[in-house]
Amino acid sequence: MTTGTANAQRFREFKMPDVGEGLTEAEILKWYVQPGDTVTDGQVVCEVETAKAAVELPIPYTGVVHELRFGEGVTVDVGTAIIAVDTDPGAGPAEAPAAASAPQEAAPAEEDAEPQGRQAVLVGYGAAPSSTKRRARKPQAGVPAQPEPVKAALQAELNGRPAAQPAAPVAPQPAAKVTPDARPVGGGSTGRPLAKPPVRKLAKDLGIDLATISPTGPDGIITREDVHAAAAPAAQAPAVEAPAAQVAAPAVTGVVDAAARERRVPVKGVRKATAQAMVASAFTAPHVTEFITVDVTRTMKLVQELKQDPDMAGLRVNPLLIVAKALLVALKRHPEVNATWDEANQEIVYKDYVNLGIAAATPRGLIVPNIKDAGSKTLPQLAEELGELVATAREGKTSPAAMSGGTVTITNVGVFGVDSGTPILNPGESAILAVGAIKLQPWVHKGKVKARQVTTLALSFDHRLVDGELGSKLLADIAAVLERPKRLITWG
Repeated sequence: MTTGTANAQRFREFKMPDVGEGLTEAEILKWYVQPGDTVTDGQVVCEVETAKAAVELPIPYTGVVHELRFGEGVTVDVGTAIIAVDTDPGAGPAEAPAAASAPQEAAPAEEDAEPQGRQAVLVGYGAAPSSTKRRARKPQAGVPAQPEPVKAALQAELNGRPAAQPAAPVAPQPAAKVTPDARPVGGGSTGRPLAKPPVRKLAKDLGIDLATISPTGPDGIITREDVHAAAAPAAQAPAVEAPAAQVAAPAVTGVVDAAARERRVPVKGVRKATAQAMVASAFTAPHVTEFITVDVTRTMKLVQELKQDPDMAGLRVNPLLIVAKALLVALKRHPEVNATWDEANQEIVYKDYVNLGIAAATPRGLIVPNIKDAGSKTLPQLAEELGELVATAREGKTSPAAMSGGTVTITNVGVFGVDSGTPILNPGESAILAVGAIKLQPWVHKGKVKARQVTTLALSFDHRLVDGELGSKLLADIAAVLERPKRLITWG
């Protein structure tokens, strides 16, 4: 046996597994071990976040951790070795197999160089830089020429970029301008200074008060040159000497750096998966959304009664539970809605089971775990699974399997005080029901206007699968159950 083969058998590499359905990458959130630690077969060594959930990874070897190939926060492709374990540490020192070399980070400078003159854009090349020279504008009489820092600030402003701060004063502060006719500064009257809107905007951007400017334009109008002349002293003013322990602050030019007040966050994990799924759904399935407003006063009374029922003791009972049951009953009456469009085979797949998705907001983003075979569960069973689903999602422990195979989904936007919305379908599903906030509203009940508890339901469905009539009937039946919950018995 060669030395290389012996080392390969002694030092075992654990590769990033596919912990979901066809996932291609995962981010290492946390390492639970470090080089030199002893591990056993089945011990959890790290936590990773996939596009669907956070998952703990057990290692299939016993030995001593030799090397962690990647640090926390790094996204690693499935099939890449992330940790090496010495399975026979008592055999003495030996060299572990070298990790696969990383691809070159940068190409030679010759390959990165852009064609001279014209810069590459998304398609082809941009316009070549102009070779024409513009003649310098002759300064007006009586108006001081703009110093270089002011010109640079103006050009940066016009280009949409922040201006560089002046390194040092370039000239002494000019004396204040005095008008021959001793008119009030800023115009010919004591009223609002006269200036055109673009000039006013320029003065605002440069932090100049128009009332302090001496106009040189006809009829006492302040010109752009007047604003720049007023800005010149501010740009040239020498810094005030500060105590030795302090550092002099740079002069303020009036041009705000927008990038300094922005944050950039890499798109990855749950957010990346959500974005891809929503774009795929919105531009693949033709969405139709219908709305209905319904009196749910009787449903709210039922919720309070169920909370006192011994059979529901210890279970989470809320309006969402009754809405879920109402949707399941309505789907039994209209099973054609519970289907999937198979584009590859040009078939509609009708499903005789309902995997009910519940949209949940978590610290990592929106996820949609589902209750398997929800249509066959009793109300206490549904309440139990709904409570476990929500608790697991909040802890960030939802498994990829729990988020796969959904058929229809409920999203409860009412918990945020929102009345309604137009929800986007979860990819591969036929319908999604949005439940709005339940509020006291004036409502005609038994011929009289009374304060009743009212909510708005919104149903989005895939128009390839569900016609308008079928979608309308489904939504109307959901509303009918919530208006008179005894239909859970008569229709269920």
